[in-house]
Order: sequence, then C-alpha cells, then structure tokens
Amino acid sequence: MSNKPVIAVLGASGLIGHELACGLRRAGFDVVALARRFTPAQKSVLGAAALETPIVDLDAAALTQLLRERRVDLVVNAIGVLQDGAGGTTGDVHAGFAARLLTAIKAQDKPALLVQVSIPGADAEDTTPFARTKREAEHAIQNSGVPYVILRPGFVVAPAAYGGSALIRALASLPFALPEAEGARVFAAVDVNDISRSVAWLAARWAEGRRDFSESWDVMERAPTNVAGVVAAFGARFGGPAARFALPGWLMSLGAKLGDYSMFLGWTPPIRTTALAELRRGVTGDPSAWIAATGLEPASLQQMLARLPATVQERWFARLFLLKAGVIGWLVLFWIASGLIALLPAFSAAKAILTTHGFSPEMAGVLTVLTSLADVAIGFGIAFRRTCRKALWAGILLSAGYLACSVFVTPELWLDPVGSLVKTPSSLVLMLVALGILEDR
Repeated sequence: MSNKPVIAVLGASGLIGHELACGLRRAGFDVVALARRFTPAQKSVLGAAALETPIVDLDAAALTQLLRERRVDLVVNAIGVLQDGAGGTTGDVHAGFAARLLTAIKAQDKPALLVQVSIPGADAEDTTPFARTKREAEHAIQNSGVPYVILRPGFVVAPAAYGGSALIRALASLPFALPEAEGARVFAAVDVNDISRSVAWLAARWAEGRRDFSESWDVMERAPTNVAGVVAAFGARFGGPAARFALPGWLMSLGAKLGDYSMFLGWTPPIRTTALAELRRGVTGDPSAWIAATGLEPASLQQMLARLPATVQERWFARLFLLKAGVIGWLVLFWIASGLIALLPAFSAAKAILTTHGFSPEMAGVLTVLTSLADVAIGFGIAFRRTCRKALWAGILLSAGYLACSVFVTPELWLDPVGSLVKTPSSLVLMLVALGILEDR
C-alpha cells in the first residue's frame, strides 16, 4: 500500500478518532494514530500505528517535525473537549491548536490536506464556548490558504459508546421520556462509517493528484428525526422499556450543574451544562453538498442501529451507565460519614468497644482516630478521579481487614441486632462493582 497516502489521525483515542483510525486501516491506508494516551484495548487494535504523545501540548515546531518525520499526506483533526477542564480549555484545544497545526502544515516540504472534524449548525447558533471555539478553528482554516475539508458530522452512532452516545443509550434503557422542549429538537445522526468513508474518499482523490480542496460539508442522514425519536429508536433496538414518565426540565438542569461541579474532581460526565445546551440546540444541517461531491449515500438511523450489536452486554452498559455516578457518590458519602461519625459523636462508643476487649484506653483512642481518619481519606480518594481506583482498592483491603479482625476481637458484633458488621460485606461488594465499571473508554 506504499502508493496510498499516509494519514495522521489526531485524537485517535476518542470516539470518532479511534473509529476513523481503525476504519482507514481496514481500508488499507497507512495510518498514524496520535493521542495523549490509549487504552490497552485500543493499543491492541491499532498496533504499531498507535503513537502516544501530548499532541495538544506540542508547539508549532514540534508538530512540524512530527508530520515531517511521518511523511504525512492527510491530517485528520478529531481533537476536541466539551468544556474547560483537566483536558484543556476549549479555546486552546480548538482554536489555539488549529492555529499551531496550520503553521505546521504550511511548513511541510510537500502539500498536506487538513480534514477538520467540526460541528454542524450556523454561527448565530454558537452560544457555548465549545461551539464558538470550534467555529473559530473553522474560520482560521478557511482563511489559511492550505487545502482543507471541514466535516460537520451529526450525532455520531458507533459501536463504542462515550459521552453523549453513552447518554443516549442510558436514556433509552429508562422508562422516562425527555421534556418536550428537549425531545422535540431535530437531531440528525450519522454512522461513524460514513465519516471514515468520507476521509477514505478524500485520500483517494489526494492520491490521484487533486489539490484544490476547500470544502465544508455537513455529514449526516438525509431525513433526521428529533431527540426523542433517536432515544426511542435506541430503545427499540436494545429492548428498552416504554416511556411512562416525563423527566422535568429542572431535573436535567440540576444534573448538568452537578456534572459541572464533578469536573473539579477530575470527572468528565456526559451530563454538563454545555452538553445540555448543545442538546437543546439540536443537530441540523444539509448533507446534499457532501453527497453530491463524494457520491456517498448516508445510512439512515435504522440502518445505523441495525449494524450495532443488541446483546446482553449492551443492555448491561446502558443500565449501569447512569448508576455509576450513584455508586461512586454513595461510596464517597459512606466512607467520609463513617469516619467522621466514629471520630466525633460516636468516638467514646467506638473507643469503648476496643477497651472492653483488652486494649488500653490510650491504644483504643489511637486506633479509633487512625481508622476514622483512614475512612475519611478513602472517601476523599474515591471522590477524585485520579485517585479513585487506588482508593477503592484501599477501601476493599481495609474492609477485609476490619472483617478479619472482628472475628478475633469482637465476634459478638456479628450478632448485633442492627447488623453493623453484616453490612460491611455489602459495601465491599459495591466497591468491587465500582472497580468493574470505572473505565470510561
């Protein structure tokens, strides 16, 4: 395949980027898949094509060198963040990075085509920093003088589920209907394979010698439905329950605010104020220019869903997705509350349990303080995304230690009428569940 162009996919660990890299490799192209980090499963699929690098942090000179060393012909930029956070600010990740990337492409020894994955809609509808900075990047590209194609995909349907695509699956598994204002918004979808086919078409034309690209295409289905229709279609595909109750709009707004606050702890939940604003904006566009130029026929929503597996693991994921926040949140409250209760109002009672079993008052006091502080530390550790996994393992080990010690020190507590020790294995199992569903990708 040496005569085929080399395609660099930036953001190849994300939902669109990963599917693009995999689809282009299956089509026989030489792909360089770039991302800050890949999961072990993604590395296994991409093999030697996966290159871990802090791509967004690279300056123009480093990007120039990277593209030159890899002899890149097409650059597909699928990098993006929904809101400012640990992954960077929308201004730098979208507009700032696009400016550095354009400088790098202009400095190449041979021409390169930039394929920018953006968002549909008109400038006047760009009310969020996410949308505005995405559009700033588009304008910079359009005025740069480099060959470019801007792809504006609709709601992406892919085998993987992350962010908004995972949220739609979760909503489809619940017996709740969206509020009328949100559910009625037009929501055009696109099969991720149609995006891959578009890039493959561009690569083929580039290999044939075409260099006059300056296009902006809406990439989506011909006849879209609304948000409620998309959720209902997913529910029908995966066997979700019929909608019997209506979600109030204020509850969705509250959930979005809580999602924003969780970002300070390192989490990136799909329900945030920007996500809700984009949902209420809807997804609209006109794919006719894209269809006419490429000759590609977009898949309908029903065709997209027919290609997705409707297995038990899909239903498990959908049902557990929204429960994940509840599981993590409850464990945080459980550990912090149990530690503070033993340390403050119940300190004397907790200390007395040890003194009645042979510990000196001083030793009993020290052990009570240490174990209480350990409980609180585990709770705060679970709350932060970066330390959550280690804190869960610490909680499991500490719970197992409590249970083992109780057999020898306080065996009578197993017969406590309120079941103080019998409840501990339940929290241990819940922590195992949290470990099992902790991964996002």
